[in-house]
Amino acid sequence: MDLVIVLLLTAAVVYALATEKLAVDLAAIFVAIVLIVTRILTPEQGLSGLGHPATVTVAAMFVLSAGLSKTGALNSATQLLSRLGRHRPGLATLLLMTLAGFSSAFVNNTAVVAIFLPIVLEVGRAARLSPSRLLMPLSFASMFGGVCTLVGTSTNILISSIAERSGLRPFGMFEFTEFGLVMAAAGMIYMFTIGIRLIPERRPDAGLSESFGIAEYLTDVVLLPEARSIGATAATAPLTQELDTEIHAVFRDGQPLEVPLSEITLQAKDVLRLRCDLSRIEKLKDRVGVALVSHLGWQDHDLSAPDIELVEAVVSSNSPLAGQTLKASHFKETFSAKVLAIRHQGRLEQTKLDNSPLHPGDALLLAVPVEHLAALARNPAFVLITPTAAPVFRKSKVLLALLILAGVIGASALGWVPIVVSALAGCTLMVLTGCLKPAEVYPAVDWKVILMLGGLLPLGFALESTGAAKLLSSGIVTVFGPFGPWVLLSALYFATSLLTEIMSNAATAVLITPVAITAAASMDVDPRPFLIAVTFAASSSFMTPVGYQTNTLIYGPGAYRFADFLRVGTPLNILFWILCTALIPLYWPFHP
Repeated sequence: MDLVIVLLLTAAVVYALATEKLAVDLAAIFVAIVLIVTRILTPEQGLSGLGHPATVTVAAMFVLSAGLSKTGALNSATQLLSRLGRHRPGLATLLLMTLAGFSSAFVNNTAVVAIFLPIVLEVGRAARLSPSRLLMPLSFASMFGGVCTLVGTSTNILISSIAERSGLRPFGMFEFTEFGLVMAAAGMIYMFTIGIRLIPERRPDAGLSESFGIAEYLTDVVLLPEARSIGATAATAPLTQELDTEIHAVFRDGQPLEVPLSEITLQAKDVLRLRCDLSRIEKLKDRVGVALVSHLGWQDHDLSAPDIELVEAVVSSNSPLAGQTLKASHFKETFSAKVLAIRHQGRLEQTKLDNSPLHPGDALLLAVPVEHLAALARNPAFVLITPTAAPVFRKSKVLLALLILAGVIGASALGWVPIVVSALAGCTLMVLTGCLKPAEVYPAVDWKVILMLGGLLPLGFALESTGAAKLLSSGIVTVFGPFGPWVLLSALYFATSLLTEIMSNAATAVLITPVAITAAASMDVDPRPFLIAVTFAASSSFMTPVGYQTNTLIYGPGAYRFADFLRVGTPLNILFWILCTALIPLYWPFHP
């Protein structure tokens, strides 16, 4: 019965994550609770995932990445990229991928992409390139670099810890660096020769109002003396109530009224700037008491007042807004910003936004008072990608932050202390030296990832202890074993690659790693090449925007469609599958 329950739970987790029926962290915690309640695991075992070395190490790496970010360690590189993009866009793209790949080998790659996002958009504007041609190479390069060291991505740390718990030797800090560089080179060659040609120009080189299609939904109307809305407040005017339109601004004597709409009493000859769909604009033409003014040619400044700025922000992967509507989250009151449009999965939404649920990767066009911009930029719920005032870095701490990271990597690589110890020591030093303020530590951690690991690691334990991993691996070995370990490795890579496209790469690693270890044991071969295959496959999510956080982060700003990732990523996935199948056993033989 325990075996049946674990297999059903595994199937349920895969279904919930693939269909997004349940948030990944909630699904993971639910799994841990079920395992405890059914007594498959003891309470200590069921909760051990939260204190597992892999979980603690991943949390520590988030903090170390934040320390580098706050000191502006990558700022010089982004400035060089910005200058180069104006004159040599092709070279800028190459430099972009190189910098992103190198940085992601040592810093959390989601943080790397978040840092580079505003710069990439600026380079696109300077070089008159659609950002969609630059953002996908940025995301893919961060994945190329993430598998070059142990700390490059949480998946590497996770698989290494699972292997160590199973009695195997953990990964070395630079164990797969040489092979990772080979794969990164292959990926970059593909992107420059084939991939870049397959990426469509989804987002125009234009202002935010045009990029978000707002210009088509704005119109000005003049209130004539006989208009029934005269004497009513702008917030309750019959014009807006009956036609379901929204007043964006009120102009009197050519000047915008800088007070809340609820305090404006409408008068004859007032000009109302309305936001509504085209069908309602046509109805306005026939409405008594209203004269229609041109609704063409709006620019960003038409949507901004002297103390209001238009900015673009992306809902972050760990945002508390995920799954909530603007109305339920009290967005305007909470963030002192008004949402003018939302880009979700390639679709633009400009009207009836209050009831639109937000998702990680959604790009929001916001009208924000200037005095609230800094607070919005610091809020971890968003990644602000519109260049605003230059961020304040602790530049005097850059060298310290880099030395601390080098010490963390060096101490682990030389075998002086386990990676979890050196990472925690690095976090402590980041705070003690002032690279990171104590108040910045908690927001730096992606707690959804931590809770997911805390809930799913016990499922990995249960897969082994109940024999479910052995059952699954025996089925795989029965089908592919007769063809030899090379074919079995190829099958494991393929299965991992497909799963990581539809669910979290870390979740995929937790489920597949025990199966890979057991399969290797049943064939009496070294499990190392199988573990390497799972590691690389779990971090090669090129076909969908939902399998990897960096893809999710660029989805909205690039105005991509789901099919764009399939078009560009499928050949790359196939290339990596063939290369890994052919080369991994040469670097890590089945019989050392």
